[in-house]
Amino acid sequence: MLAEIGGMSLWFVSAAILPDMVREATISETRQALLSSAVQAGFVVGALVVSISGMADRLDPRRVFAASAVSAALANLALLAVPVGSGPAIALRFATGALLAGVYPVGMKIIVGWGLRDRGFLVGLLVAALTLGSSMPYLAAFLGGADWRLTVIAASALAGLGGLVVLATGLGPHHARAARFEPSAIGLAWTDPAIRRAYLGYFGHMWELFAMWAWVGAAAAASFSFTMAPDAAASLAKLTAFLAIALGALACIPAGWAADRVGKAEVTILAMGASGLAALLTAASFGGPPALTMALVILWGIAVIPDSAQFSAIVADNAPPHLAGSLLTFQTAIGFALTIVTVQATPVAAQAFGWPLVLAAMAAGPFLGILAMWPLRRRRA
Repeated sequence: MLAEIGGMSLWFVSAAILPDMVREATISETRQALLSSAVQAGFVVGALVVSISGMADRLDPRRVFAASAVSAALANLALLAVPVGSGPAIALRFATGALLAGVYPVGMKIIVGWGLRDRGFLVGLLVAALTLGSSMPYLAAFLGGADWRLTVIAASALAGLGGLVVLATGLGPHHARAARFEPSAIGLAWTDPAIRRAYLGYFGHMWELFAMWAWVGAAAAASFSFTMAPDAAASLAKLTAFLAIALGALACIPAGWAADRVGKAEVTILAMGASGLAALLTAASFGGPPALTMALVILWGIAVIPDSAQFSAIVADNAPPHLAGSLLTFQTAIGFALTIVTVQATPVAAQAFGWPLVLAAMAAGPFLGILAMWPLRRRRA
């Protein structure tokens, strides 16, 4: 858990420090978005490389995790040595995302080796760690004030420490080799009804998740600035983004416990309904009392993530054992590829249409996800 928190603290570094970088240098809207979407693109490429190569099977996954986390920390730290918002900076964010593919999926492989029947809970723990780690740059940015370089250094230090901590962990009694990616498995994603619906639900979830995480600080700052001084609004927005993401991490643990008992599809439906409604309410409160908008953003952050682990768990439950790894890899790759579009488009759309409309549009993903997941509810006598 501690290793995952440290490693994933690199994900939203550029989003957390963007307002401070923009005050220091001129960065176009497109480049601002690329600093975040490049991480998503790098992760997709890295995940496919790790899976196709079988790297986590041929090598000790703890060492793969450690090497990836430390290398990602160095790539992130190199942001201090290149021009702000430049092409090399975007390339470094791409490299960071690619290296994080050796942290999140490999960490999942390690943790599921510790149990079978409580798979939803175990994956929920890992997603909680990922979520809490993702919130750390916003906390560092809040504590560090306008000096964005302190956030880069802090996140790099956390990731490097996470890479060292994982070497002290053990491998569980159910640890086994995961199958390499098999392209033939892709057919099941469309022909098996349960897997297809889990994929579609996951895509609806991903439509909203990373766009919200990456840009909620910017949206909150824009909303708060209607009634607050710009510097105060920016500072409160950083705290709001941290609390929204970090408190969502806490919700992942009971959601995983409930999924193993009540039903995984039921948990996804409840979470998506709550997050979609919170997105609409946040859009409606835009520009209003900062306390109200802040509270709604935090509720949105709590609701947006608890279902994440359960889509993968449903795929694993319904896939043939020898194809589960390939189907999970394909699901993750497409889901994160979708986030490249949403993360890149969000600030551009906000500039063109305004934040309220963009925030409301994020609710479309979870509501479509609910339609996909509804038939997968447990049949009870």
